[in-house]
Amino acid sequence: MILKPKTDARMNVNFEDVLPRLTKMEIFSGFDPDKEEDRNILKKVFDRLVPQHFKKGEMIIREGDRGDLFYILYKGSVQVRQQTYANDTIALANLDDSMNIFFGEAALIDQDTRSASVVAMTDCETIALSGADFLELAEDEPVFGYRVALILARRMAKTIRRTNQDKSTLYEALLSEVEGTFGA
Repeated sequence: MILKPKTDARMNVNFEDVLPRLTKMEIFSGFDPDKEEDRNILKKVFDRLVPQHFKKGEMIIREGDRGDLFYILYKGSVQVRQQTYANDTIALANLDDSMNIFFGEAALIDQDTRSASVVAMTDCETIALSGADFLELAEDEPVFGYRVALILARRMAKTIRRTNQDKSTLYEALLSEVEGTFGA
């Protein structure tokens, strides 16, 4: 199931308010708001952003669902959660708008299943970009596509390295436990 954006007319966002927030985010950090070309590209991004409102406790992203939206947290706080193999829910992170965060970025390049859930811990306002809009923008503005794809690739490479280190640590801990059990 793909959650569709819920446009919220009550949310009043304008480019001049959003621009400083965009350029503070890792994904758009390669853009300088003082350069006319970069500013024009970010305006095209802004024009495709869909404002949304989520009530406290509402699911923004559901783990396991197919995803097509990239979210920028504009106001409020969220919790990122994940299911364990034992069906327990664990909190991975608590995030708020002061952190200039975004989530669901994999949806910009792939509509695979979501790897975690994101739940509104307060009433939240987000602005979302669909994967289809991202791809259209990347074709129209190759500089935009290149810069964002490079940042996404670096982020994913970092995640892969961290995951490999975690797996190695878990393997060593399990091996030590097994050796301790059978060696004693």
